[in-house]
Amino acid sequence: MADIYEMKVPGGFKNLTRLIIVGAVLLLLLIVLFNSFQVVGAGERGVVFSNLSGIRDVTLGEGLHFKIPFIEDIVTIDVRVHKSQTAAPAASKDLQNVSSTIAVNFHIDPSSAQKVYQEIGLSYKERVIDPAVQEAVKAVTAHFTAEELITRRGEVKDAIKANLTERLVQFNILVDEFSIVDFSFSEEFNRAIEAKQTAEQSALKAKRDLDRIKIEAEQRVTQARAEADGQRLQRETLTPILLQLRAIEKWDGKLPQVSGGATPFIDLNSLKAK
Repeated sequence: MADIYEMKVPGGFKNLTRLIIVGAVLLLLLIVLFNSFQVVGAGERGVVFSNLSGIRDVTLGEGLHFKIPFIEDIVTIDVRVHKSQTAAPAASKDLQNVSSTIAVNFHIDPSSAQKVYQEIGLSYKERVIDPAVQEAVKAVTAHFTAEELITRRGEVKDAIKANLTERLVQFNILVDEFSIVDFSFSEEFNRAIEAKQTAEQSALKAKRDLDRIKIEAEQRVTQARAEADGQRLQRETLTPILLQLRAIEKWDGKLPQVSGGATPFIDLNSLKAK
């Protein structure tokens, strides 16, 4: 029994060694197979990087792509729309300090993803977009006074967007939307604006009061003229006969108790004759 056992051990060891080798080969093949393909997802582009020749001049679209295992690698770049928000200090035409926050929606030109990765890399926001936003804001705000930056905000926004678009397109980055989140000024300027608004409101109130006084004065003059014209017309139309008729209308029918040398109000002789 011992002799048989000793004879079978070497053969079993050989089989085990073969199994290990076969398993290792299969595992290596699986590793090579899995490293031979890579998926470029939706909204992405692939850039092929070779350890031997560097970046290949090709941009891969969405889908499954072959690569040389252990030699090539596919770097994916997101070409969907992204949002970037940048703080941009500047100075206005009248040398007022302006602090602004700029929001930009942008995307990488899908056909130029390879160039973006080769020339800029994946840190394009910090390297390109933020500096371009700051330069565009400075270039535009220098043509407007601080007050115009508020009153002509739409025009300022369009000018900054046009300037920024021109700067970023050189790096194959396209601007989709642009907005000025906030414009803020120094405390001194804010106090000056508040004082100006207060003065304008006071001037407007004074003007309104003056207009009201003028209207009231004109109304009084018109009323006085109307009263004067009425009195003049009344004086012109009051004849002695009209005055006597009005007195008769007001007489209560009683004769006066005392008569003097004055002419009687009513002709008594004519009443006696009747």
